[in-house]
Amino acid sequence: MSDYLPLLAAVAPVFIIIAAGWIIRRIGWLNEEADASLLRIIVNLLYPCLILDTILGNPALAKAGNVLLAPVVGFGTVALGYWFSWFAAPIFRVGDERQRRTFAFTTGIYNYGYLALPIAQTRFGAETSGVLFIHNVGVEVALWTVGIMVLSGVAQGAGWRQIVNGPFVAILGAAALHFAGARVWMPGVVMDVAHRLGATAIPLGVLLTGATYADHMRDLSTGSRLSTTVGACVLRLGVLPLFMLALAVWLPCPIELRRVMVIQAAMPCAMVPVILAKHYGGDPAAALRIVLATSALGLLTIPFWLQIGLRLIGAN
Repeated sequence: MSDYLPLLAAVAPVFIIIAAGWIIRRIGWLNEEADASLLRIIVNLLYPCLILDTILGNPALAKAGNVLLAPVVGFGTVALGYWFSWFAAPIFRVGDERQRRTFAFTTGIYNYGYLALPIAQTRFGAETSGVLFIHNVGVEVALWTVGIMVLSGVAQGAGWRQIVNGPFVAILGAAALHFAGARVWMPGVVMDVAHRLGATAIPLGVLLTGATYADHMRDLSTGSRLSTTVGACVLRLGVLPLFMLALAVWLPCPIELRRVMVIQAAMPCAMVPVILAKHYGGDPAAALRIVLATSALGLLTIPFWLQIGLRLIGAN
């Protein structure tokens, strides 16, 4: 319990900001028309600045395991999540094929950005946060290839084009600059601007997440049965973390990557399936039920899994 409460304190601010986003949407301070512009700014300016500020000069990237193995872990754990969720779906009486595809796609991918990054920053600092960005390259590849095939039921060649987005390019570019020693010769004013802009990326992104939750509440009146939502919670918050923690303990890799795996083991489902389910033949209402349920329970389970995982890898 002595370890649980500080971890809960590290997690709670993220959920409070989500609640704030929900509130400002409901009272009209942030309208839906502003979302597209705000999202473009976050994805194409603020988030890349955060990536640049975190990766350049990061000593954790001097370890080959953090650079080479992290994307493989990101891809492999998400692909495993999709596979396991697909085959476990009948246990929870998931209905037709559309429901099963949505269940597997939503349950299989953990929240790898707006929840994971603040925890990495608060608990471990820039070194682990930088490795998280490298890890997320593999997650993005898995999402837009294996994930889209699971959700749509067919191979989607166009998914590859979605990988090349602002954060993905920023990660590759920042890594190249890092290994070119840019932290030494880059003008200080550039790094200062990147730091100031990057610091706003996560709070704004989390606010927008809360606003998006508020938008889709009307969809909760339709969609999947309760057993589907319960099943997703059991898998995402109970079973899949065990696989992730076992990997964090047994895989020979640097401590920063082990911490990333522990953080991701504790995460609820990502928000992106709610949006993608609309475009690739899934069930957005079912995806939203799963995301909201795992996120709400995550306030309690995230500190628990973090506590267990950090003890297992000896990185309190």
